[in-house]
Amino acid sequence: MTHGIGEVVALLAAGLAAGTINTVVGSGTLITFPTLLAFGYSPVLANVTNTVGLVPGVISGVHGYRKELTGQRSRLLLLGSASVLGGLTGAILLLTLPAGAFKAIVPALIVVALALVVAQPALARWVALRQAARGGRGEAGRAYASGGPILWALVFGTGVYGGYFGAAQGVILIGLLGIAFTDTLQRLNAAKNVLAALVNGVAAVIFIFSTHIAWGAAGLIAAGSVLGGQLGARIGRKLPPAALRGVIVCVGVVALVRLLA
Repeated sequence: MTHGIGEVVALLAAGLAAGTINTVVGSGTLITFPTLLAFGYSPVLANVTNTVGLVPGVISGVHGYRKELTGQRSRLLLLGSASVLGGLTGAILLLTLPAGAFKAIVPALIVVALALVVAQPALARWVALRQAARGGRGEAGRAYASGGPILWALVFGTGVYGGYFGAAQGVILIGLLGIAFTDTLQRLNAAKNVLAALVNGVAAVIFIFSTHIAWGAAGLIAAGSVLGGQLGARIGRKLPPAALRGVIVCVGVVALVRLLA
């Protein structure tokens, strides 16, 4: 498929924004997915292309937060297994369910994702208060624990959602980790980035070997998202959160209108 200059610039910019937002908050899909729809890609093709394109950016964000990952190896090995299995399940569901089912389900998923994005500040405040009440960094044993089978199951469920569509899975993960662990929010965000990378990564592998990918668009999103991942890790914390959420909500609403038209 030939890409005009406008499409190239738009996809690069969308990838940059999504990479930044995914690293800081999560929900960058609500930027890139509607952008692909706007250029005429079918919903399923846009979804799989978007997943493949955002993987490098998520990995870039993980690298940017590598210092905050110190000491989280055992936690991430256990929860990472839930993310991998969940992402695999979600990707298989996307490929086996009829394309019409995805088009019917996604508007509801976008509404859920937008609600999570809007609720994110209240969720973040609640998690921060919980962390402070339990001692900030928390006892070493509790801070580095695995979280138990209930958390594993919830992370698995989030992975299924992420492998199927993925918008705002980072917001869900931050909420779950904040409830389970007494650890700093930056360390929880680093863990969130790893789990999201595993979900997106395994789903991308399934898509690459099982279905058609718009590689030109995926490459443009990937290039932008890699830069965005580093931007999010370095200066994303200083970006106005309200502005980021406003952009996400506006683009998400545009996607809803397009899908329902």
